[in-house]
Amino acid sequence: MIIATLITLAAAGPTWSRAPNPLIADTAPLVIALKVTESMETTDLAPSRLDRAKFKIADLITERAGARTALIAYAGTPHRVAPLTEDANILRPLLEGLTPAVMPKQGDAAADALTLAQSILGESESPGAVLFVLDDLDPSQVPALSNSTHDLFFLTMLPDGDRIAQLGNVQGASTVAFTDDDRDISRLQRQIQSAYTAALDDDDRLDWQDKGWMLAWPAALLSLLWFRKGWVIRWALLALFVLPPSGARAEGWRDWFLTPDQQGQIAMNQKRFGDAAELFDDPYHKGYAYLKDGQYEQASEIFAGLNTAEAAFAEGMARIRNREYRPAIAAFETALERRPDWPEAQHNLEVSKAILDYVETTREQSDTGEEAGIGADDTVFDNDEARGSETTVQAPQDGPQTLNAEQWISTIDTDMQDFLRNRFLLENQERAE
Repeated sequence: MIIATLITLAAAGPTWSRAPNPLIADTAPLVIALKVTESMETTDLAPSRLDRAKFKIADLITERAGARTALIAYAGTPHRVAPLTEDANILRPLLEGLTPAVMPKQGDAAADALTLAQSILGESESPGAVLFVLDDLDPSQVPALSNSTHDLFFLTMLPDGDRIAQLGNVQGASTVAFTDDDRDISRLQRQIQSAYTAALDDDDRLDWQDKGWMLAWPAALLSLLWFRKGWVIRWALLALFVLPPSGARAEGWRDWFLTPDQQGQIAMNQKRFGDAAELFDDPYHKGYAYLKDGQYEQASEIFAGLNTAEAAFAEGMARIRNREYRPAIAAFETALERRPDWPEAQHNLEVSKAILDYVETTREQSDTGEEAGIGADDTVFDNDEARGSETTVQAPQDGPQTLNAEQWISTIDTDMQDFLRNRFLLENQERAE
């Protein structure tokens, strides 16, 4: 009776948490607000508080591989350094360029930074969090921080685990003190993920996750008491030799208990995306696993064979990450045909067109090949031997060849601090207007 009760309850599908959805990021989006002021250049944390903060942020980005992270710098005014992105290679060079010298106004505008962070998270479908990395907080900023609509976390950049007294007045915030090892980052990551899991319970777009399988284990253990010498073995042998084999795939003991899609989901939860792609039978989930694993070409091929708006959208994401901008534009247009007025697809379509226009403009401006070493003959004057006579030198033909569009972009050399300083000044001017 106990076994029957457990099995009945398991079949009823008890649940208390939401199931992950491939269309919604499986890790909390995070906006990091870094305080960039002169106080952050104090050297009590060698080489400085700001440098150690950059190291910690870089470690957190690495720990959150595959998750979307945005970066804000603030002093007297807040500025968006990078939008939500999964590409750590975009964040790291921008992070390195942040110094007090690039900030147009000194001060502590933590409340304005929170407003900017919440506007960034408002563009995401998933519930997110805001992390402040700072060494002090103006008491006047506390009331606005206490009214945050998102989960707030603080990483304090002070030696010996010192606390910032004002943070104790920020309601609902979690504070983690700086440590010389990675304990602070691990603790932050756990807290952010826990807050994200709790927030998902309020997301009606997600199905509830069936937890009935947990009751199968005590039922299986109790079923051992049902065995009696002889007769159970006879029936088991009869079933083994008489019953026809099932059509289920038999590639190990896991296939006796789990379907390929269930095994694929387990691999996805463990972030073994390549293994998940091989395990999934469902084509959409297989394509999504390839996308997360960085195998964009395989993901594009799978999504292209599906006839849903979501598949076209995912194909566009895979194409654009594979730098196939024209096919990405076509995929997002297909997604809009299948689901008109889809804001995310419209936004990505505009981004794809902007990237393509930038790539083609850059290539057209560099068609002379001068930067690649292929151009007109160089005219030189040899004043030592020919006394100023004009001679010409033919450029070698076996040298570097014309670069493709992506290589042209990578050759653009701009000082990051000058870039950020000019951008922040422009943003302040636009706000003033």
